[in-house]
Amino acid sequence: MINQNRYFLLLVAILAIGVSSYLFIFPNFETSEFDQEVIENISKGVSTTVAKNENNGEINKENNVNENIDIEKEDISSVDKFLENSLAETNIENFNVYLLIGSDERNENSSASRGYVEGERADVIILGLISETTNEKFLISIPRDVLISNPCTNKIARINSTFSNNNCGNKAENLAASIKNLTGISINHFASFNFEGFEKIIDSFNGVEICVDQTQREGFMFELQKGCQTVSGSTALNWVVSRNTEVLVGEKIIDNNGNDKSEWVMMRGVSDLSRNERQQYIILQLLTEIKSFESLNELNQFINALEDAFIIDENLTLNKAVNLLWDFRGVEINNIKQYSLPVKNYELSDGRQVLIMTENFSKFAGSIGLINN
Repeated sequence: MINQNRYFLLLVAILAIGVSSYLFIFPNFETSEFDQEVIENISKGVSTTVAKNENNGEINKENNVNENIDIEKEDISSVDKFLENSLAETNIENFNVYLLIGSDERNENSSASRGYVEGERADVIILGLISETTNEKFLISIPRDVLISNPCTNKIARINSTFSNNNCGNKAENLAASIKNLTGISINHFASFNFEGFEKIIDSFNGVEICVDQTQREGFMFELQKGCQTVSGSTALNWVVSRNTEVLVGEKIIDNNGNDKSEWVMMRGVSDLSRNERQQYIILQLLTEIKSFESLNELNQFINALEDAFIIDENLTLNKAVNLLWDFRGVEINNIKQYSLPVKNYELSDGRQVLIMTENFSKFAGSIGLINN
């Protein structure tokens, strides 16, 4: 009996150590529902669910952000241009697909220089695709201002505004349904972060290296010198989202009082597309940092740093996420194919700038090797 008690206590002790180790190594990420059936039904225009808030209460309204396009105010001859190429002709299969969402939600801990905005939209929308047959890897950016027909409301809107809770589904499900209609790509998993989370992720790596071919800035938000430098999460965020980037003309001039008397001019070509390039650049720079992990302890520190930076779908286990990241240790970043949607600028009658697809994504997918991969 004494021996049995000892064995029982030993078993309990082993289990306790195992559980505590698991909790220490694998933190509790915030999760969200990501129901594939719900996404499919939303994409088909079928509302089958009521979104839940954090307290599991029913909510019956969208975010208080109105990004709908009032078609009645537009030239009727232009309306067809909005959606001419916004519905994929072919479903793309045989890929594991991950959706990375960066929202513009801000709070008192976010970069003060970015200011405060009401509501929440998807500021960063990037698909990561891994071929099940060839293991080829793709990053595809979806500009936030692309016009689509919202499958839940049937209204024409920017795609970023479909990142919204409503009677059709939750934020990630609605956005995934919009992406499914636009690209023909079904998303397996998602992870989202806000501005504060973006900064924290970068700071957990002790910064990220940014290389630029011109000295550039945006007001007092950031200034990058020509060449390469390691910057904080705040500086990286301000660079990624900048719409009013200036470049230095000639040499930098500082007067005796420390004031900048240099000549700065607006950088040409800054748009959602250049922001997409910066987003992909930062992601790839962070992926190169995965190679620096040499021990479980280092990985543990990284995971703990991300615990409250991300929201992930309930089906993306932490083991799966860790294994996915660990697999990138052996990937040459230059072998990851990077693309953005084929779009063009369009100005609405009220002066708002939007983007319109210039060709159907299915045709584009064939040209970059996603179809018949």
